Amino acid sequence: MRLLFIWLAGLILIATAVVILYQWVDRPVALFIHEHLRHPNNHAFEQLTHIPDSFNPFAVVAFVSLGLWVLAGRNLSKCQITVFLCSASFVFSEAAKNQLKFIFGRTWPETWIQNNPSFIKDGAYGYNFMTAGSAYQAFPSGHTAAICAVMSVVWIQYPRLRAICALAVVLVVGGLIGANYHFLSDVVAGGFVGISAGWLITTIWRARKI
Repeated sequence: MRLLFIWLAGLILIATAVVILYQWVDRPVALFIHEHLRHPNNHAFEQLTHIPDSFNPFAVVAFVSLGLWVLAGRNLSKCQITVFLCSASFVFSEAAKNQLKFIFGRTWPETWIQNNPSFIKDGAYGYNFMTAGSAYQAFPSGHTAAICAVMSVVWIQYPRLRAICALAVVLVVGGLIGANYHFLSDVVAGGFVGISAGWLITTIWRARKI
């Protein structure tokens, strides 16, 4: 019950933070970045956002490889278990964020895809609930969810690597915000989705051995 209370308290805290950021922070930050950071530094920020791009094929390869390893009668080492949990956490976070993107239907800070409506170009700002399409997928941030889903597992399994985990998350989040790909509240919500995935997956795995 204590862990459940902690998660629910975190959900309430994050929801409150998202409301505050949405009302008073997201727009000023997006305008500042558009005016001061978009050019010529955008390319450097953009490169940082690609860090989680390899997670999708990695998760598939890891799942199949470890499955075959176990089928061959081998036991999993701690490192292999961590890889499996990272893969499962990533897959779960991807499924969760896709559903949430459809539910909230938020527009992007800038126009990127097929002349999509955006805050900077059109003044479009807000949620369009239950709206499908690439123009309405800003919330929550999928890249933030992905990096947090993987790094949260490593954080729990290998405490000595926590500095590296934190650095990886900071780099991706910095890239997303610096390139104006997401509002700040998108990133905060995406982080909660990813951390929740990693924490839940690891907790479930450990509970099975009790």
